[in-house]
Amino acid sequence: MWFWVFVGPFVIGLVVFVYVPIAWSIYLSFFESYNTVTPTKFVGVGNYLDMLADPAFRSSLVTFLAFAVFIVPTTFVISLGAALLVARTRVMQSFFRSVFFLPTACSYVVAALIWKMSIFSGIRSGLANGVLGWFGIDSIPWLSLADPPWYWLVIVTARLWLQVGFYMILFLAGIQRISPTLYEAAAIDGAEGWKVFRHITLPQLRATSTAVLLLLLINAFQAFDEFYNILSTFGTYPPYARPPLVYLYYTALGSGQDFGHGSAGAVILTLIIAVIAVAQGRILRLGDRGE
Repeated sequence: MWFWVFVGPFVIGLVVFVYVPIAWSIYLSFFESYNTVTPTKFVGVGNYLDMLADPAFRSSLVTFLAFAVFIVPTTFVISLGAALLVARTRVMQSFFRSVFFLPTACSYVVAALIWKMSIFSGIRSGLANGVLGWFGIDSIPWLSLADPPWYWLVIVTARLWLQVGFYMILFLAGIQRISPTLYEAAAIDGAEGWKVFRHITLPQLRATSTAVLLLLLINAFQAFDEFYNILSTFGTYPPYARPPLVYLYYTALGSGQDFGHGSAGAVILTLIIAVIAVAQGRILRLGDRGE
């Protein structure tokens, strides 16, 4: 009885606010549903075929791939490097760990607005253009140009600042689990620097690295706040740099309110994430005995 007293409210909330909406979204994906969440006409897999044939939806997947190519390896390398530096720090280690982790507590919306209005605004008063002005370089309209795509610099740096600290903590926890005797044996054999990192640290962090890569990829698929709040202006959004969630947001909640196609797109996106996650786990052998 006491188990259900404590767990019951959370289970009810999970079912009502997560599982029921997911099931209803899957159900809606097989129907026409304009301006209402009540299905009207059964269309089978028609919504799915329409989404797969939609150039805008395919373009949003390409936008995700470009974002993932930028953000996943960059975050991985920076967070791992920061974890190695903090792990070797003997003075004020808690301070540096907290400083790196602190941006994780910041809202994505707030960070996006700071990046957009204070750092990378297209006028001279912006921090980035102010620094360029010291070197005699003209101001750059960071968010108004698609060629060259300066907006990628704004979006990627905002995401890096927000998430590097979190993954640094994961790597730091993995580093602290490595037995010191391995490093002592390596020191006796005369190994140091890159050899120690390559043959001891990196192999011992295999499980952590796999988990970090998986989380980074899923979070990249779910990118919405920074894209929407950085690139949108007065309720409009440019035709470029629309990741899947931004595209589905305008499909389902835009002027057409097409919940059928929006739900189908969400299911397709979920399946893509699941397939990539399983494939990555197989390739990196996540869950092997001894991991």
